[in-house]
Amino acid sequence: MSHALKQVFNKDKTFRPKRKFEPGTQRFELHKKAQASLNAGLDLKVAVQLPPGEEQNDWVAVHVVDFFNRINLIYGTISDYCTEQSCPVMSGGPKYEYRWQDEHKYRKPTALSAPQYMNLLMDWIEVQINNEDIFPTNVGTPFPKNFLPVVKKILSRLFRVFVHVYIHHFDRITQMGSEAHVNTCYKHFYYFVKEFNLIDTKELEPLVSVWVGSGCP
Repeated sequence: MSHALKQVFNKDKTFRPKRKFEPGTQRFELHKKAQASLNAGLDLKVAVQLPPGEEQNDWVAVHVVDFFNRINLIYGTISDYCTEQSCPVMSGGPKYEYRWQDEHKYRKPTALSAPQYMNLLMDWIEVQINNEDIFPTNVGTPFPKNFLPVVKKILSRLFRVFVHVYIHHFDRITQMGSEAHVNTCYKHFYYFVKEFNLIDTKELEPLVSVWVGSGCP
């Protein structure tokens, strides 16, 4: 592993503790299957497809947790440079500003600095993926009716992390020599949400130029 990738995967730089799957569980086996596809160098469009005989919600749940872990790591590498002073607004350039809203303190969309937004976002996602009523871990326990709506909200908000990192901090990623890794993570995320229609195309617009620039259709 290169020095740059070691930095990306440096546990000290993890923005949040990784969520792990318990060995011996169905999710753990699916996680291993997904990782094997990636490690085998399969085309990402193929790697994201639902394996024969597997339940779509299980496959989606495994990927949501995996994307949370990966994006958490990516943001961790630049979090020292994403400050109240450098990023007073959570945005993706002048055209896109993201406001935070939740069911507790921020009931109306509220303008926040990028680090404030990121902290609230990661806290909120952790609560969702650790909630057995939304992400059941026991085999045979059905997923709730609101599973996909919650997943779509999680993924659309995680996409905003990519937007902010690409537009405001990609120079730091480049300095570390990690742009290929970040690009691969983004492509994986993009193909997955498109495969299962989990983010509206309009929401993906902020990174269209990045997508085209990286040689993707």
